[in-house]
Amino acid sequence: MSRSKLIVIAGPSGCGKTTIAKAILQKYSDIAFSVSATTRIKRNVEIDGKDYFFISREEFEGKIRRNELIEWEQIYGDYYGSLKEEVDNAFKAGRSILFDVDVRGALSVRKKYPEDAVSIFIKPPSLELLMERLKNRRTETPESLARRMERVTMEMNQAADFDYCVVNDDLDNAIASVDAIIKAAILT
Repeated sequence: MSRSKLIVIAGPSGCGKTTIAKAILQKYSDIAFSVSATTRIKRNVEIDGKDYFFISREEFEGKIRRNELIEWEQIYGDYYGSLKEEVDNAFKAGRSILFDVDVRGALSVRKKYPEDAVSIFIKPPSLELLMERLKNRRTETPESLARRMERVTMEMNQAADFDYCVVNDDLDNAIASVDAIIKAAILT
């Protein structure tokens, strides 16, 4: 018997969490994806409503006031948050829901849903490789790259607060590890 769970994948920018999340979503048609809301500018490759809900600062602050977010944070000057409505809709449909969020957001989800959340920290094999991955994205300015790397220490120190930690030194192995964690969580 499977049960609905909140599967929370987090880790530093560039650790591969989004790639892993996408691979998991391709394997499980019954797992919904929690599309986060953000006030940041949409990148050319992103689709509103699929990658993020791109909303104004005023709209986001209204959601905060109305308590419509499970978690939210201001990162690098922009708001990011997970909508309660996404979880409600998934659970009503009997589906689990996967979150691809920052580390603090993941811990907030876990705190609000202690019985239903499974938190998985994706760890890069090294800080040097993480920096290289971020540079290779070609989406960061030198300043934004420096800000992201400053945040990495805090995020890495929080890995022990997660239910599971998966080192992404080989993408296929990392996906298989996350898959095994999810199977165990939703089948118990």
